[in-house]
Amino acid sequence: MDSVEVGRYWDANAPVWTRLVRMGCDVYRDHFNTPAFLEMLPEVDGRTGLDIGCGEGYNTRKVAELGARMVGIDIAPTFIKHAREVDSPEPLGIDYQVADGCSLPFALEAFDFVVAFMCLMDIPDQERVFAEVYRVLRHGGFFQFSITHPCTDTPYRRWVEDESGRRVALACGGYFHETEGEIVEWMFSQTPPELREGLPKFRVPDFHRPVSGLINPLIDVGFVLERFSEPQATDEAVRLHSDLANTRLVPHFLIIRARKPEKRSR
Repeated sequence: MDSVEVGRYWDANAPVWTRLVRMGCDVYRDHFNTPAFLEMLPEVDGRTGLDIGCGEGYNTRKVAELGARMVGIDIAPTFIKHAREVDSPEPLGIDYQVADGCSLPFALEAFDFVVAFMCLMDIPDQERVFAEVYRVLRHGGFFQFSITHPCTDTPYRRWVEDESGRRVALACGGYFHETEGEIVEWMFSQTPPELREGLPKFRVPDFHRPVSGLINPLIDVGFVLERFSEPQATDEAVRLHSDLANTRLVPHFLIIRARKPEKRSR
């Protein structure tokens, strides 16, 4: 499956996805993943950044609110349309563009940093993305991204429950099986029941890679690994949304920061 076909799936998902996340249905993003990502993010005030796979722009806006000059790209035109609509009343100066992370339409060393929130596992040629990010980053710039954790987001996964129905473990299998666009259908767990019956499930192409298949290409391109995080939801987040207690059992997400080395002085 190539990027064009992936883009068609995400453009089809975009209307329902945007509606539900703006209703607050993506509690894993709003109360867990994004806060952990931003906590790990270095200083970006006054710097120029690129957000790959920006979707309807939520995370791009969060980074822009920290003082960064942001460009957000997504392969799905409908997502970009929705992102631009939100920015119109209270502009943050974000430049949203339809573009493919595998072929970035930007000049050499155009950005101080690049971020990607929860999209790389949905992109067919991750190695090409890493090469493109490295190209558009200035020397000394960083690349930070989050993904579903490769160790637990496997082709086979099933929660294990005790006698009372409480989740106690996650059974995983097929870790070393690299998927090439297999379609996974799902819906946010917090989608209201009255909407769940009438809305289509998301159909998401999956490109699972083991940890080595993710890290080694980063190193091969020239990045220096800098920081990792396997976040757990905070006590407050679990109090607000009991589903997030699952994040205390196994890692759900992996956040990685890598840096393009400074130029060597002669």
